[in-house]
Amino acid sequence: MTEFAAVDVIRAKRDGHRLSDAQIDWVVDAYTRGVVADEQMSALAMAILLRGMEAGEIARWTAAMIASGERLDLSTVTRPTADKHSTGGVGDKITLPLTPLVAACGAAVPQLSGRGLGHTGGTLDKLESIPGWRASLANDEFKRQLDDVGAVICAAGEGLAPADRKLYALRDVTGTVEAIPLIASSIMSKKIAEGTGALVLDVKVGSGAFMKDLTAARELAATMVQLGKDSGVTTIALLTDMNTPLGLAVGNAVEVAESVEVLAGGGPADVVELTLALAREMLAAAGLDADPAQVLASGAAMDTWRRMIRAQGGDPNAPLPVARETEVVRAAADGVVTAVDAYGIGVAAWRLGAGRARKEDPVSFGAGVVLKVKPGDPVRAGDALFELRTDDPARLAPARETAAQAVTVGDAPPALTQLVLDRIA
Repeated sequence: MTEFAAVDVIRAKRDGHRLSDAQIDWVVDAYTRGVVADEQMSALAMAILLRGMEAGEIARWTAAMIASGERLDLSTVTRPTADKHSTGGVGDKITLPLTPLVAACGAAVPQLSGRGLGHTGGTLDKLESIPGWRASLANDEFKRQLDDVGAVICAAGEGLAPADRKLYALRDVTGTVEAIPLIASSIMSKKIAEGTGALVLDVKVGSGAFMKDLTAARELAATMVQLGKDSGVTTIALLTDMNTPLGLAVGNAVEVAESVEVLAGGGPADVVELTLALAREMLAAAGLDADPAQVLASGAAMDTWRRMIRAQGGDPNAPLPVARETEVVRAAADGVVTAVDAYGIGVAAWRLGAGRARKEDPVSFGAGVVLKVKPGDPVRAGDALFELRTDDPARLAPARETAAQAVTVGDAPPALTQLVLDRIA
């Protein structure tokens, strides 16, 4: 591999030039090995944020991230593989009912998930509220469960795209998280390395999402779809609304409970709608002709959920953790709910202990916010708006203030909004 001086690569991007394939290969490999220092990669990440990257540069950067580690070979899995990735939101528990549902329809779903940070929740944190469930699986366990159950939700192994793990932590503390080339390559390097044949991206848009406006979300979605296609992965993106939390439960155990309601044939309408929309896309991308609504109604997805939880050491019958302290906040006057701001509710749940400020922080499994209303619901004075749950009573006051500002009651109902805003393929 050709050697470069890190400062020359930084200057090239700082001055708006296209990085060569050789420069990209070298800098990603050298950073992973510790030859390029954090402060040098910080400068390069900032240059990428400010100057951008061409499509060819992003593709090569993604390939270099994949090449920094191992690539799973799922060719021995007997079912067609399909995965989903969400860019993160509030109340976004969709992976939990979706994974067993798509598996019950005949696909194998290799769902590598992460933990929450800040106001957005993490799938692994939610599942770890189930007694005994474990997030870490060896590669042979992972493949065996894919064949036996058809569904795995677990943490990515240390060997998958180690360059991304190192760069992600750096971006978080250097103000470069927002760089679309780096977001796209971070997500897609892991998803391509995991070996799935089809991928559906759920790109969230709105106050509770990472991408606040539709234009930037479309750019990110189109970039990721192209990266997937270039790597031979059938890739589709849905842009979905995240101005309002998904469902009524925001937290860890409370979201597991709501997901089980969906698998049992109930649950909030928006969670069911998005679960089915993503399931249809995943099945079509995998070449499977099945009706996920019928499979959900049959109870087969619930059976797969229970098998999946048991396979990873969890007890699907065990009671979920319950917070020690609860407080119901009620409407002060008659009216109609005009808004439930996703960001505000996410921050309130984080303040109650459901999330973490730093990667190493613990989470409270029972903490969270349970909404009693959604936008458009009429309320009378004294009606419950939301319930706060925490193990630490000192957390109630700051969470109450934040959540109360997030729920708005007015005189006129809000305009109707769509959950699925766009589709990019």
